[in-house]
Amino acid sequence: MNFLLRLENIGYSAPENSVKNKYRKKTILSQINFELEKGKILGIAGESGSGKTTLAKIIAGIVLPTEGKIFSNFADGWQKLKPYPVQILFQNNGEILNPLRNVEKIIDESLRIRYKNKQIDNEKERIFHLLNIPVSIRNRKGFELSGGEQQRIALARIIASNPELLILDEPFSAQDPISQLNLLKILKQINSEFGITIICIAHNLTILNNLCDDMIILYNGEIVEKDSVNKIFESPGHPYTKFLLKASNYNLSYEEISQEIYLINY
Repeated sequence: MNFLLRLENIGYSAPENSVKNKYRKKTILSQINFELEKGKILGIAGESGSGKTTLAKIIAGIVLPTEGKIFSNFADGWQKLKPYPVQILFQNNGEILNPLRNVEKIIDESLRIRYKNKQIDNEKERIFHLLNIPVSIRNRKGFELSGGEQQRIALARIIASNPELLILDEPFSAQDPISQLNLLKILKQINSEFGITIICIAHNLTILNNLCDDMIILYNGEIVEKDSVNKIFESPGHPYTKFLLKASNYNLSYEEISQEIYLINY
């Protein structure tokens, strides 16, 4: 078996947040089926509210699906280790860092789970070098870091725990183009040098095209397209995929966007 995860008929519903409909449930995800191959980078795209983050939380074990099953093929013996083999980095990455601990101690804490003292320094330097974390910030505390620095330290902390699957929720948002390109390069290196399978949720299809092997398009909680990145960009099949690709390449007017959405729904 070369798959890392297989999702079969995954669905998720939650109670509506209203007094009038407090017993009614809203479907967030429905009939999600796909297989994630080991060592691959999978992109997930879709509009806000399409269920991307909920799907990420289900894969990471944070939220339980209300329907369907997830089959995993993780390395033997991971249950005996403290870190779960799936790790997720949310947009608010600063919240997972202890604001009163310095960077060195944050990374040391994760590495001690897997390495002896003599190995920690070597592995720490390897991670710092890969993520371009300069010596100048290694003794700073979490609250002293900028948003971009917090993201890199949060990512370093996750890599130090050696996950088999890394899920990234909008890692490129609120970044300038140069920072996006640097992160793109880092994620490719994490995948190749550490052998970590990656799922990346992003709105920027150009970045996903350059980063991922395969892609899933979510619309209204359902997968409307899944294929290799090359095939999706060369010959998209679903109207919503075509809309996303068109919107990412052109500055559509409000009227044009409204017309595209109308054609997708009707």
